[in-house]
Amino acid sequence: MIKIPLFPRTCFASAGGSIRIACLGVFVLAGIIAGPRFQISAEEAVPERIIEGTVRDDEGTLPGAVVRIQTTKYSAVTGPEGKYELAVPGSVSGMVKLTAWAKGYFIGGPVKALPGEKDVTISLERHSRLDNPEYEWLPSFRSAGSGEDQGCAECHFRGEAASGPALPVDEWLKDAHSRSAVNPRFLTLHTGKDMSGRRSPFTRYRRVQEHGLVPLPPDPEAPYYGPGYRLDNPDHTGECGACHLPVAAVDAPYNTDPVSVRGVGAEGVTCDFCHKIWAVRLDPDTGLPFPDKPGVLSYEFRRPFEGHQFFAGPLDDIAPGEDTYSELQKDSRFCAPCHFGVFWDTVVYDSFGEWLRSPYSREGTGKTCQDCHMPSSGAELFAHPEKGGLKRDPDTIVSHRMPGAADADLLENAVSLTLEAERSPEGIRVRTEVVNDRTGHHVPTDTPLRHLILVVRAYGGDDSELPLKKGPVLPEWCGSGDPGDGCYAGLPGKVFVKLLEELGTGVSPTAAYWNPTRVVMDTRLGAFESDVGEFLFVAPNSGDIRIEAVLLYRRAYKKLMDLKGWSDPDIVMESAEVSISPKD
Repeated sequence: MIKIPLFPRTCFASAGGSIRIACLGVFVLAGIIAGPRFQISAEEAVPERIIEGTVRDDEGTLPGAVVRIQTTKYSAVTGPEGKYELAVPGSVSGMVKLTAWAKGYFIGGPVKALPGEKDVTISLERHSRLDNPEYEWLPSFRSAGSGEDQGCAECHFRGEAASGPALPVDEWLKDAHSRSAVNPRFLTLHTGKDMSGRRSPFTRYRRVQEHGLVPLPPDPEAPYYGPGYRLDNPDHTGECGACHLPVAAVDAPYNTDPVSVRGVGAEGVTCDFCHKIWAVRLDPDTGLPFPDKPGVLSYEFRRPFEGHQFFAGPLDDIAPGEDTYSELQKDSRFCAPCHFGVFWDTVVYDSFGEWLRSPYSREGTGKTCQDCHMPSSGAELFAHPEKGGLKRDPDTIVSHRMPGAADADLLENAVSLTLEAERSPEGIRVRTEVVNDRTGHHVPTDTPLRHLILVVRAYGGDDSELPLKKGPVLPEWCGSGDPGDGCYAGLPGKVFVKLLEELGTGVSPTAAYWNPTRVVMDTRLGAFESDVGEFLFVAPNSGDIRIEAVLLYRRAYKKLMDLKGWSDPDIVMESAEVSISPKD
């Protein structure tokens, strides 16, 4: 076997047509085929199958450039003098299209060549090292007054009425990132209103000699619709927009009002935003974002100057167009600035940090955020063929659906639950075990409003519920009332939660983590951690016994959901049932 030097990443389709359309072709994040360098047989590597040539810029030849047969895994790297030899496998017939990329340059090509050709030159053009703050962001959809003749959807949107696999914009529209600016939980928490538009009173304060003004809990005599950032901070908007409205906040991270943003800024985490990210600034001592630089404050951008475009993506063969390859697009660091957050020295959001401390972050054997949240979509195209989309191996095209906290399929495959039960002289002994065996961060993660509720119940032969003799019960904030209405307080069970308490008011659990808080408890499961629950139920005098356990995912505390009018249903992550006969 003859080994052909290969770049350890593969690529994507080129986009034809105008420069604008060609550049839009790169906004898709695609899967990358990892693993050992590709090998071809000695028979395939005969001289008449080798293309030789040079990669150069306007000053000379370029060593270390990646030359690739476009849309394939076949590639070579230029040597010290900028020359390459690329073997064309026998399975590829006729003329091929070659692309080239080097760090600091746009992807060049495609250049047509036949196997056996010599002196095939591919020219590269440098891209700017500077960012243009005056750049007008591209809309994901064509919009009136946007100043653009098309949005990303022009090439990458199929629509429900059309047949065939979804394209990236179709998927993005179903993803929470496309709704981050208009998420009703975010907006009602920011404004202090409920879903009907009713607003809670502004926060009351009392003066304490040693501390100055100290906030008071909500007035029990006044109408109350839950907390709100603007209730506590009526004179400024805060830095929430740095993650939820990044396009609007990139040049005003501390002064972006979510309620007043319109146009591209209201599209949430947009296509153009992600593919203008060039670098992430992390603390070299911790590997985490700096606590005072959330979201856009930790990103470095490459917004182009007038007359040009710039798109960074995970593929090195997108051509023609002003596109370049960026390995950051497939790196978990890409996600870090918006998935790590510190408020008043309390770490509130930490899914990136949880991943970083877990076995999933180990190089070579771990998984990135993108591996789990951007799996292969099964599609062969990421753009319309008439817009330059080329057919690909489905494994190289990933979904922009980015499943997360609202995705039942993802949650149902996040952890495992086992249930065991036996008779004993004391009663019915029940043992549960929940294992985080399929998630690279804590479960649940990110906002501490999210929590898991494990409900364990035992029934006699007449379906009467057996009383609990010993074991944990669910706290008041799981909801007091009818279990049929989602109120589980007092029932046998366990909670998995990061519970915060406001230092000023003593309110706990609190959703107002923009105020000083402390962590009261953290029972969530880290990667590969497990939790065992033990329960003892009163045994009936006769008859069969049935025990059931249900693990529920809840988006927010029951009382808060009722105050705000949020209607997100619980999601059953796991369930189990066992029976005991009189003979057992």
